[in-house]
Amino acid sequence: MAAAILRWLVSKGANGGEAAWAGDPGHGQLVGLGALSDAELPRLPGVYLVRQGAAGPVVYVGMAGERSGQGLRSRLRRYTDGRVLASGLGEAVFDRALADASWLRERLVEVETGRPKRATDWGKAALAWADLHVCWAVTESGEAADALEKKVLALETVDWWNRDR
Repeated sequence: MAAAILRWLVSKGANGGEAAWAGDPGHGQLVGLGALSDAELPRLPGVYLVRQGAAGPVVYVGMAGERSGQGLRSRLRRYTDGRVLASGLGEAVFDRALADASWLRERLVEVETGRPKRATDWGKAALAWADLHVCWAVTESGEAADALEKKVLALETVDWWNRDR
């Protein structure tokens, strides 16, 4: 069963107050994406919500199935290590960072001063720029996670960063 955070989001809309992040201890707390530790990430299927800023709007919903027995841990780790620039949340964050002239100028200075970075480093820099915070709910299965993600994405009151709607 999904945590109260997602049920609340589906029933009330995504841009409500802190109640959107209250819920099942261990799954419902809001955590900075870059500060996640493996110990707190479950190896189970589930759905995660992402806010831009600790008090900002919900901007992304994603799911993780039973991916090699790693579930949410594997999915969220792929973002924090910079490996998923061209899919899902990574792509959405990178697109927005590239549209920010200040962020792009910083990357250009790195190149012009002979300190070019690898693409994964740019991905990590984009994630830091976006100031993302995440919470999650574990589901019984990958199929249940997929169904819950679709239900949340059906909310029309949210300006989702998800590309597939």
